[in-house]
Amino acid sequence: MRSLVCDLLQLRLDDQKDGKLHKRLYNAIRLSILDGSLPPQSRLPPSRDLANQLALSRNTVLTVYEQLLAEGYVVSRSGSGTFVSRTVPDSLLFSSDAHPQSRHAPQQAILSARGEALLTHSRASSRQWGAFLPGVPDVSEFPHALLRKIYTRLSRRPPAVQLSYSPSGGSPTLQQALMEYLRVARSVRCNPEQILITEGIHQAIDLVSRMLCNPGDRAWIEEPAYWGIRNVLQMNGVDLQAINVDLSGMNPPEPGDAPPRLIFVTPSHQYPLGCVMSLERRQRLLTLARQTGSWIVEDDYDSEFRFSGQPIPALQGLVEDAPVIYIGTFSKTLWPGLRLGYVVLPQPLAQALKTAHAELYRGGRLLDQEALAQFITEGHYTAHIRRMRLLYARRRQRLTALISQYLGKAALSEFNDNAGLHLVLKLADDCDDVALAKAANDKGVLVRPLSRYYLGDTPQRGLLMGFAAMKEEEMEGAFKVLVACINSKSRA
Repeated sequence: MRSLVCDLLQLRLDDQKDGKLHKRLYNAIRLSILDGSLPPQSRLPPSRDLANQLALSRNTVLTVYEQLLAEGYVVSRSGSGTFVSRTVPDSLLFSSDAHPQSRHAPQQAILSARGEALLTHSRASSRQWGAFLPGVPDVSEFPHALLRKIYTRLSRRPPAVQLSYSPSGGSPTLQQALMEYLRVARSVRCNPEQILITEGIHQAIDLVSRMLCNPGDRAWIEEPAYWGIRNVLQMNGVDLQAINVDLSGMNPPEPGDAPPRLIFVTPSHQYPLGCVMSLERRQRLLTLARQTGSWIVEDDYDSEFRFSGQPIPALQGLVEDAPVIYIGTFSKTLWPGLRLGYVVLPQPLAQALKTAHAELYRGGRLLDQEALAQFITEGHYTAHIRRMRLLYARRRQRLTALISQYLGKAALSEFNDNAGLHLVLKLADDCDDVALAKAANDKGVLVRPLSRYYLGDTPQRGLLMGFAAMKEEEMEGAFKVLVACINSKSRA
């Protein structure tokens, strides 16, 4: 009997090609127990016999037996040996012919209506790096070694408070550094206590909509708008009203009997079209918000990258005590996987939303935030942005030239402002930009269809094309692939 068990384990051991020897033996015995090959109360070979027959060291076998014993798969009887337990930890999760009574049909995955709707409208790409993927910076150009030195210095003897949860909406050092940076770079008016550090814009929007909207409350969003905002708001039961965007930005209508609770805008560089909201529209929006008690949510996602003219000041700083919730992110200036953003909250909202953030999300990563604060205060952040602004300007110019050369200047959208990390390529109204984007994606060119950013039934057709993460000399080859896809769809 011992020989049969050894033969079984030898076969199971041979089936596993990777991993350390003790882990492979552990898996061989455990799986044999779970599938019934080693039934309950069957005896395992003595460690010395098993070691000899499998050509292993006895210490390896003893280590595995001890692990199985600790996890409850086997029991040891003094003077008798090691036996498979009557019941094993995974017995309710596995079924076998030896135990037909343990078989159960898998539980049906029934999602909520909101969950089903989210999956239906999901737009997140399975690939987040490649030719012409919009909204992605060149992460290879970031001075990682410099930030790592700061982090290493801080992490040698970090205070205990930096290794716990954040009770005050983030690192006070980063809040102070951001206040000073935003005051100069974006004309934002605030004090450090108004700044809340979040894990990106999605979390910020989730928090704001949960805390300021009841189910059924109305929010105005731009038409078109970033799909991520729509999905978060709809998951929180917010009623969306899409307001058309023209060359001067969102054109706010009269609020009527149902004024919006929230108004979401990207005034400095509209996403995805690229226009700038005019001063007249900004002032009208601020007046409307004060009259109706609405809150404007300003998404300032990539305003650092303007390649000509003067920087566009933030809407938040246009007037004193503006009814504006200002949201920013480090995803475009540093790298997306960092998952750090910030919210500048109006004074009346600051404490309530900071408390809610702590309750809902348990903020942390204070050591990362301390390192980033020093990166900013030592001048490295603004130096990096200046360098990347020059680099991205060249890459934008190269992509613009390729579009003009291969498709004509008319293919460049009139909305494209000289800013941001992507361009909009115009397509004919009868072109299926979703099918075209899929064809290009299948060939490794990661463009996104403009029509998917519209809530209504009459979207414009086009493609969003990112240029930030592509070297100029690599663009033409990928662009030719896209042109071939466009020509193929035109002939179809």
